[in-house]
Amino acid sequence: MPAKHNAKLPQPVFHEPIFSEDHPLPSPTGFATKHPSDSKTYDEVEKLLKKDVVNVPKSRIADADVFRLQDAYGSNHGTKIADKIWSAKKIIFHALGDSGASNVRKYGNELRVSDQVTVDCHRSDERNQPAFLFHLGDVVYNFGESQYYYDQFYEPFRNYPGPIFAISGNHDSFIVPGTPANKRPLTTFQRNFCADKPVITPEAGSLHRTAMTQPGVYFTLDAPFVRVIGLFSNALEDPGVISNKDGKWPTVTDKQLKFLSAQLRRIRNEKYKGAVLLATHHPPYSYSPPPKQGGTGGNHGCSAAMLKQIDEVCLQEGVYPHAFLSAHAHNYQRYTRIMKFGKSEIDVPFIVGGDGGHNVNPIVRSSKGYTAEEPHPGSSAAHLESKKAAIRAKELLLEKYNDTNYGYLRIHVDKEQIRIGFHQVGASTLAQSRYDMVTVDLADHTMVAN
Repeated sequence: MPAKHNAKLPQPVFHEPIFSEDHPLPSPTGFATKHPSDSKTYDEVEKLLKKDVVNVPKSRIADADVFRLQDAYGSNHGTKIADKIWSAKKIIFHALGDSGASNVRKYGNELRVSDQVTVDCHRSDERNQPAFLFHLGDVVYNFGESQYYYDQFYEPFRNYPGPIFAISGNHDSFIVPGTPANKRPLTTFQRNFCADKPVITPEAGSLHRTAMTQPGVYFTLDAPFVRVIGLFSNALEDPGVISNKDGKWPTVTDKQLKFLSAQLRRIRNEKYKGAVLLATHHPPYSYSPPPKQGGTGGNHGCSAAMLKQIDEVCLQEGVYPHAFLSAHAHNYQRYTRIMKFGKSEIDVPFIVGGDGGHNVNPIVRSSKGYTAEEPHPGSSAAHLESKKAAIRAKELLLEKYNDTNYGYLRIHVDKEQIRIGFHQVGASTLAQSRYDMVTVDLADHTMVAN
């Protein structure tokens, strides 16, 4: 096993990024750094987890600017990678969230997920090889500490051959009281994902993956055929917070709403024809039973106020994403939101992919003597819509879910469609691992048969 990191070593700087080792390394057999129980810490900060937000660092590029995939690959390889994607007439990439394993018991689950996305890259032919992984947050548990990045991020993804972009989750940003400013989790996250140059950080130890150079904790990734707009939904357990529009979170400010507005305006003005994805860590929708049905929801709920603010910006700019990706709830959920937008009726998949290795939780639980009743795939979830929603859905359907298996998203985009598949980990072959698939036509925002 490679040596764990030494924070006193200088950071090597490279002209080009490095994504994986020179030769495949075997799976680790345990943590390099002991991870004691955080139960006592949780007891001490339980109330703070419901009210402590963190300041949102401003991106180092302008609101309307994008970060290009070829720039992440570097000047020597970036243009060649982009040309190959254009030549293949499609792009394929991975997405997952909540991967960090906070104890040895969970570590095998994270390794299975990270190893399977890596195998997918190496077994795919050149035209079908995933170009990158987009992490939906909660990279490192429990509180984004520097000393656990090696075990929970760099070691599991040691052989992944492409860039790994990320938006910060609540566990990557919550500040335990007494944490020195230079050790705050968002500082560590930025050092490893938002570096100015491709450096090997102390957290990577003797491994060779260089830090990502995305411009901030919120940013737009511009790749052939697709743009992914990533927002930082802050540090609360629930709900997600992206602005101070309702006057509750002065620390947060409204800079991300201005950024989102600028990005959607650019898409409108350019008459951009590719797929537009929006990603947050906290999910706009996460299942709980209808009132009076009994039982309760899973481990995390909806972020209705966050969705309302996003919808308002979308209405203002006249652009709505083709799909919405999130994590946080530790399972897979896929909703279809059917709504009128402008003069058209559109179908928008809202997907939760929070089973990347940390844990898998039931979608419903028993409560107050009531047995949890699991929903049927395709059933209405209209009760999850907020009465204060900026856009009232004609229908909100829970199309499919999986709350027993770990997994990841494999996303395929060409000039006509976006296809998002959920692959469960543990199946005997990659081909048989796909559990669900949704396809959307880009031109008219409607779902079509797979």
